[in-house]
Order: sequence, then structure tokens, then C-alpha cells
Amino acid sequence: MGFAKDLYRSVLRVLPEKPALYLIYFRGYQKILNLKNPQYFGEKIQWLKLYGHLDELSDYVDKYAVREFVAKTVGDKYLNQLYGVYNNPDEIDYEKLPKRFVLKCTNGSGAVLICKDKDNLNKTEAAETMNRWLKDDFYKMKKEPQYKNVKNRIIAEEYLEDESGALRDYKFYCYDGEPLYYGVFTDRYTDETVDMYDMAGNKLEGIINGGVKNSDYILPQGDNFPEMIEVVRKLARQFQFVRVDLYMANNNIYFGELTFTDGAGSDPFTPRSFDLEMAKRIKLGRVLQNK
Repeated sequence: MGFAKDLYRSVLRVLPEKPALYLIYFRGYQKILNLKNPQYFGEKIQWLKLYGHLDELSDYVDKYAVREFVAKTVGDKYLNQLYGVYNNPDEIDYEKLPKRFVLKCTNGSGAVLICKDKDNLNKTEAAETMNRWLKDDFYKMKKEPQYKNVKNRIIAEEYLEDESGALRDYKFYCYDGEPLYYGVFTDRYTDETVDMYDMAGNKLEGIINGGVKNSDYILPQGDNFPEMIEVVRKLARQFQFVRVDLYMANNNIYFGELTFTDGAGSDPFTPRSFDLEMAKRIKLGRVLQNK
């Protein structure tokens, strides 16, 4: 499995954009990509990569630069505490960091190093990991143009967790600024589950997001859910399609990220009827509005 995954990534790095999109889509959907009349969620995501002017969105996906947009749009109280921004691991002064923190690459997805006790952190291994992040060209992985011009840097942020010792990740799927569905991701780094809900808080039983199993419970929306929706609407209002991610920790709301090509268009929703439902409101046009 590891060899096949590495081979797949190596092939994507050298393939031209359009052939790569066909491969990315086929790997997830097991069907040929239709760019002339895209119907499925993944097909529309591939179309947006080519024609949605995603290169305009670099500042919204840069994990450091986006903080300015969030602060101006909803206020800095929704931003996680930032400890530092670094061009390379050698610039990190661990003495100035708290016991627990998180290191991230400003570009791409999944480049996260969680430190729960810096006294036990292997700094040599951490530096090797971060140097791999910095050398990587995330655009080449899944041909997502919004990442093409983002500078690879490292940021150190506050470590967040809720009362359970975990962290719930709320992902709101927004169309023309309005959230229609949201996914709740729990235990991302241990026993991950994902549940999809409509905006009334009804759990959509049997809906699988990206192949990840459902939980066995229904999560109440909570007293501050209306505030979350207000934040989401403000952050999403200038995009015709965007996924707005928020965290909930100890009853506080924190901004996560903005995602314009969910799952790179290769993680289908199951059943396919729901995948089509998620796709039908995505317009074939520029993602950034008022441009």
C-alpha cells in the first residue's frame, strides 16, 4: 500500500495538469472524468482547478496570510494564538514556546506536528519533518492552483483541545456564502469519525465522507452554534463555493482554514446520490466573487 501511494504521488508530480486531474478523479471515483458536463462533486472540483481562477486565492489558503483576512472579517478573537513564523526550523527558539504547541506548514494540507510536551520532543526528527514540508511543492501533488504561489513557511500556534482531550473540527460546505451542510470530524489523529449534518442539526445517517466511518452518536449543536454560523457566513460570503473549517475548544470558536477544492476532488461522498447533491449547487465559474 505504501509503495502504491508513493508511486501515485510520484506520477502526479511529473504529469501535466490536465492528465493529472483525470488520474486524481479516477483514483477516487473509479470512473472517467467528464469535464464537458461535470455532474459529480469531484468532477466539479477538477473543473474549478482548471477554470475557476483558483490562483487568485493564495492569500486565503496560506495559513499565515489568511489570519489578516479573518481578523478583518470576523475579528481576531476567532484566531488561535500565534507564537511565531519561521522560514526554516533553525529559526525556532523552543525556549520561547510553551510546553504544548502545534507546528504547521503554511502551505498545503496535513503538514502538522503536534507537541504535547516539548521536553520530550525530538527536535532533530522534528526539523527533518519540517524540512520535508519546506521542500515540497504542494501544488504538484493534486494540481490545486491556489497553493501554487504560497510561500512554504512554518508557524507555531497554541495547542487546542476540548474537555474530552480531543478537538472537534467542523467543516461547513458553503454555496454563495450560505452553509448548507456541515461535517463533524472527531479524533483526527486516533480513531477518526466523520458525521454529516444538515443545518437544522439532523445527522445524515449513512452518509460517508471520504471513506471515513460514522460515529455512533448524534452531536447537539450547542448554545454557540448560531455564533458559528454567523462567523461562517461572513467568511464565506465572497466565494461561490468554499468549505469553512472551525474548531470548538472549551466552548470557544476558532478558525481552522478555508478549503476550495475539498479532498482535491478525489474523495467521493457515499452514496453517490448525496455526492450529486453536494455537487449540483457548485457553479462552473470563478470562485472568488466581486473580483
